[in-house]
Amino acid sequence: MLLAISQATTLSASFADDVENYPAGGCTAMELWLTKLEKHLNDVSVENTRKALADRGIQLVAASYQGGLLLSQGEQRHAHFDHFKRRLDLCQSFQIPVLIVVADFATQPDATALSRAVMSLAQAAQWAAAFGVKLALEFRGTDSFCSSLDTAIHLIEQCREPNVGICLDMFHFYKGPSKHEDLDRLTATNLFHVQVSDVAGVPRELMTDSDRVLPGDGDFHFEQLIRRLKNIDYRGAISLEVLNPVLWQMKPTQVIELGMAALQRLFR
Repeated sequence: MLLAISQATTLSASFADDVENYPAGGCTAMELWLTKLEKHLNDVSVENTRKALADRGIQLVAASYQGGLLLSQGEQRHAHFDHFKRRLDLCQSFQIPVLIVVADFATQPDATALSRAVMSLAQAAQWAAAFGVKLALEFRGTDSFCSSLDTAIHLIEQCREPNVGICLDMFHFYKGPSKHEDLDRLTATNLFHVQVSDVAGVPRELMTDSDRVLPGDGDFHFEQLIRRLKNIDYRGAISLEVLNPVLWQMKPTQVIELGMAALQRLFR
């Protein structure tokens, strides 16, 4: 298991600042926030950006995130897929192995919408395969559909593309209708990425991203997850993703140091 931190945890910092601060805080595995990189590349070349990452020994373990692929139609669909292809090109250029995809279900879908989503996911997977990229589907506990781990696994099984797997975000696992027995459906083949955070003293119905805190500082129980990751010999990244505005106001190196210490307490 590779311990990493998502750039969403230091969202107020620039990409260039993160490249300096992550190694200084003890983290050399980074989950990329794509909009940060895209903004950075407006002023700095791909070649120079790759060099800066290499000079500091930073490994980009995943990129977050791409939406709009599963149910959009017409011109909107063309726009989302064009954006998706540009991001695949970035992933290939920076050797990022995993691109996180979120389901774009705005309302409760019918069987036709579900079938379209599966076909769109398969099409997206085929495009990603041409760039050497895996897609990790993230369920979201706040959504009306694909809000559970069980449903996300169903979608990737129906998709039947080997480069599509699961992004397991423990915030959404607790927020939504997922059950702990759903973790038993995770395998070394279908689990591509893990994101961890915690929440303290907030009812699940009221949890928002800004309530996230460092893992171990809240009410989530990680024992069954850790046991499952060990049982399947999970070799991917475990990324800290805490979208908390309080952390965004802190010194980034301090956030990185605290985040790595929390990950190490749990997983090492």
